[in-house]
Amino acid sequence: MKVRAAVLYEENKPLEIKEVELLPPGEHEVLVKLSASGVCHSDLSSATGKSPTKLPAILGHEGAGVVEQVGPGVTNVKPGDHVVLSWNPDCGECDECNRGLPHLCSNAWNGMFAGGLLDGTSRFRLDGEEIFHYSMVSSFAEKVVVPDRSCVVINQDVPLEIASLVGCAVTTGVGAVWNTAQVRPGDRIAVFGCGGVGLSAVLGAIAVGASQIIVVDTRADKLETALHMGATDAVQSTGTPEETAAEILRLSNGGVDYAFDAVGAPNVTLSAYLSTRKRGAAVVIGIPAQDAVVPIPALSIPRMERRILGSLYGSASPRRDFPLILDLFMRGRLPLDKLISHRLRLDDAQHAMDLVKDGAAVRAVLQF
Repeated sequence: MKVRAAVLYEENKPLEIKEVELLPPGEHEVLVKLSASGVCHSDLSSATGKSPTKLPAILGHEGAGVVEQVGPGVTNVKPGDHVVLSWNPDCGECDECNRGLPHLCSNAWNGMFAGGLLDGTSRFRLDGEEIFHYSMVSSFAEKVVVPDRSCVVINQDVPLEIASLVGCAVTTGVGAVWNTAQVRPGDRIAVFGCGGVGLSAVLGAIAVGASQIIVVDTRADKLETALHMGATDAVQSTGTPEETAAEILRLSNGGVDYAFDAVGAPNVTLSAYLSTRKRGAAVVIGIPAQDAVVPIPALSIPRMERRILGSLYGSASPRRDFPLILDLFMRGRLPLDKLISHRLRLDDAQHAMDLVKDGAAVRAVLQF
């Protein structure tokens, strides 16, 4: 079948809207007609070459839509189901999955950057040549074929534009608070970086009853957005990591229980670590450069029992957490609609990427 998609041919070149051929779903694969796709900073990292990606490719990894067709062997979804797509189709069989860590699944993670689905091949073609998948989702397209394990069924009354964000940013931020840190009512937290992931962490912390939520960013407008969403204090970071941490220590009367780094730059990670109290933890969500090193004052580790926790995909189990997050949205406990700042069409995919690059978008959503 023919579908329209935004194709990236070269790094640092604009996306091109093309009509591509989409092959039917194979064994344990599902054809989904997308209704919405979030535009994530990870898509931008691939477009700029920061994250090496096989090209040409159809980007996008935050998608939600309706199942149209299922391949042989599919039992978890059926045509007509509303689904959120997960870029991490955990296998349920590797050591990590058996340890209850599906977000660290070896089989899914190792195949994520191969440019195909679980068998390593692509379902997209253009003029007889392969177009590669991105994170096994490629949601910058009207329709996609994905592994059946990528499909998480949701209630049909959930708006699909909201559901699409749960596929990555919301789960990454909320999950870091709920799963990785396990923030409890009354805990004090700081969130570094007020993009989609950081603001999702803010909403997740409000939902569990954190007593103080300090947001940190270099941009005043982003801090205002975070305060509007319910953060209690804001710090505009313009100095050294130590100076920023000192201001958080002052505001929190001695440090926070958890500091969430949604940026991934070494100086931000250091500042987050220094802003924690005794037995506090810096939770690193943002992805740093491969050669990045964080200079941590070693004596504070045993003397203060400070910790650093990594958080990938919010330490989430998509089949458990996607429906839970969306249920809380529908009950008014997680106002995820506040994250959407721009709604655009597929033809505007490059403009959406530019909004992410400029920091103008809290979250941009492509609607099909």
